[in-house]
Amino acid sequence: MIDIELGLEDVARTRFAISPLWEAVASVRVLKGADEHGLHRTWVEQVRPRLAAADVDLRPLFDLVPVPARSPWSGRVPGFICPPPTTPLPSLDMELATVRATPPTLLYTTAGVPPERLAALRADPAAELGRLADVLEAYWELALAPYWPRILTLLEDDIRYRAGRLVEGGAHRLFADLDPQVTWAGGTLRLEHRTVRGARRLGGRGLLLVPSAFAWPRVFSVLDEPWQPSLRYPPRAVGTLWRTRPATVSDALAGVLGRSRATLLTELTAPASTTALARRTGLTPGGVSQHLTALRTAGLVSAHRAGREVLYARTRPGQIVVEAAGSGQPPSADRAPTTDRA
Repeated sequence: MIDIELGLEDVARTRFAISPLWEAVASVRVLKGADEHGLHRTWVEQVRPRLAAADVDLRPLFDLVPVPARSPWSGRVPGFICPPPTTPLPSLDMELATVRATPPTLLYTTAGVPPERLAALRADPAAELGRLADVLEAYWELALAPYWPRILTLLEDDIRYRAGRLVEGGAHRLFADLDPQVTWAGGTLRLEHRTVRGARRLGGRGLLLVPSAFAWPRVFSVLDEPWQPSLRYPPRAVGTLWRTRPATVSDALAGVLGRSRATLLTELTAPASTTALARRTGLTPGGVSQHLTALRTAGLVSAHRAGREVLYARTRPGQIVVEAAGSGQPPSADRAPTTDRA
């Protein structure tokens, strides 16, 4: 058990952030076995073949992410791979720039990292950190970029909910249902931890709260200098992340976009190739390509190269349009997310 003592200044400086880089690193843990309950099975089944077919050496990244020994609770992620973000929603490029600029004194790792990887990092930090950042960028494009609008929606919904709890009842209400492993009493945040014990004082640095889709069922803490004290916790409704509904094309959406483009946008509940979309919709591959180009130009669809294939996915605006047309109502920033948890 870790007791995190928050003074008045710490409470005043408590804030939220979303970290694309952390999601990438945490998702590697899932691919390496930290998903014994199968929460992310749909994602894993789609991504593993794509990574295997890609001409990318992922070992500089995968070697540094510990393999769960007996359960997803085992293994610590080296802090320099995914330092806490300094802004509420940094771009991946911003976070990778921080990785590239990591001081050599912070290049320590945990058990399970191949000795040759650690030796290479220490021998030529600039070159190895640059290589690591390049691999992270390639991995992101293959494994996470097509799914990011869906993940980002989940994380932002949780932050809106948490912000409301803070307004309603202060820190006590904010932390009351953050996670079963976290409790708040008398200015102390208690975090269940399997190996670490004792009290931690934040010293006025504040606490950064980072909802994370791939953290479940863990809460990851960062409490050591020089990083911002942070908790990475599973968001509400994470169990619904990969749940899809039958693709029913809204007449309202078809009236705006045309039936074919509305059908394609609705079908993109998960990233798909032109060939797959043609097979599912009955449209010709040429027609699908033409419509996707138009949707992409409008900012409703994005394209991501995965080996020899190009996968198309809804962008955040595309997702909002489909949801609004399906409900018959404009999207509301105040709409409360569902309460499902895995």
